[in-house]
Amino acid sequence: MLGLVECTMTHGINDERKESYNMELLEQILSDSNIDLAIQQVVRNKGSNGVDKMSTMDLKRVMGDVEYRNNLKNLIRARKYKPQPVLRVEIPKPNGGTRLLGIPTVIDRTIQQAILQVLTPMFDPQFSETSYGFRPNKSAHMAITKSLEYLNQGRDWIVDIDLEKFFDKVNHDKLMQIVSRTVLDGDVVSLIRRYLQSGVMIDEEYKESVIGTPQGGPLSPLLANIMLDRLDKELESRKLMFVRYADDVQIYVGTEKAADRVIKSVTKFLEEKLLLKVNITKSKVRRPGDDDTKYLGFGFYFDKQTYLYKAKPHKDSVLKVQEKIKEITSRSNGWSMDFRLLRLKQVFRGWCNYFKIGDIKMICKKIDEHTRFRLRMCIWKQWKKVSTKFKALMKLGVKRGKAWEWANTRKSYARTARSFIMCTTVTNKVLAKRGFLSMETLYLSKTV
Repeated sequence: MLGLVECTMTHGINDERKESYNMELLEQILSDSNIDLAIQQVVRNKGSNGVDKMSTMDLKRVMGDVEYRNNLKNLIRARKYKPQPVLRVEIPKPNGGTRLLGIPTVIDRTIQQAILQVLTPMFDPQFSETSYGFRPNKSAHMAITKSLEYLNQGRDWIVDIDLEKFFDKVNHDKLMQIVSRTVLDGDVVSLIRRYLQSGVMIDEEYKESVIGTPQGGPLSPLLANIMLDRLDKELESRKLMFVRYADDVQIYVGTEKAADRVIKSVTKFLEEKLLLKVNITKSKVRRPGDDDTKYLGFGFYFDKQTYLYKAKPHKDSVLKVQEKIKEITSRSNGWSMDFRLLRLKQVFRGWCNYFKIGDIKMICKKIDEHTRFRLRMCIWKQWKKVSTKFKALMKLGVKRGKAWEWANTRKSYARTARSFIMCTTVTNKVLAKRGFLSMETLYLSKTV
């Protein structure tokens, strides 16, 4: 472990000692114990196959071959290992556009993970306290809590910096220059650069990658933090209060004049010193209560009772979960009620777990009300025939004559679901007994 600590100290180390540390660092990455740990993590994360079609299920078998593993290590030591291109996948963004993901092969994911496990203890202690993305013992909740702390200190002018396609625009030379200040091992630096330049496969056509660090590999988030730590240090030197989660940066100041000054100077620093592109259209000075003020899915509002700023899910986050509910409760997907209720429970649990630090009780109630309405439409359609509706309504306690009348209604699914017919038969209690776990119940239980 001595090498991990001392390899960050570049001054006063002679060449012979540097070489010793470098050898130790490379061997830590290639040690069987580190490789085995990396394999476990890659298998645990699952993920799609890369360009070679090898799955995570095949990984243990392939890397369990001693001859294969030793040959792989020797290629890396000799700087002859060539990472395979990443498979390009486009993921739609909620606000339009696409996010480009690069899926490495499972072998390359394993090597990247092995590098990550050794480099993280070297770099993470250097990072800012208010950098929260993709770091051990840090979270988005902590970022939002820190944002609220700054707002409630009176720093309620927000400089919102939007980096245009950050992961696709990272300059390789600038990044590796920063990496090399801490990583003295030329073999490790060379291997990281080869991953940056491994290229991408788009529709079975190879394309060189001369810029950017593709999202999708285990190493990419650490490299992003290494690059943007230069920004953090610059902001700290100016005594500015900020929160950063990966490439999402917000700076908190006390006046509009200060905010205008900061957005100009920080934009200049990012573009001239780090060679990054700032999206001028999306980067703005904002106030906490503005409709377009959003951070990590949260919005902010001023509570007049406590005289404090608080967090709540941004309207876009609410719309996003409503779209998922609409998909799950679509009458045309043919899903069973049991499966719908299971999927709703999964979505509700995940959403409540993420947004539970905000004020969401009333939002949960509204979402529950809308979800019950959609479930009633699904149930009415599943009953289909008049005879089935009649029997179901009778079973739910409706008198024979009224059950027959209601079973023959010509109202639409939506009107029926909102009508006296369904609201007095398929009640909230009936839905709960059937297995519907409301979002409000999950929130009040502080779900995990």
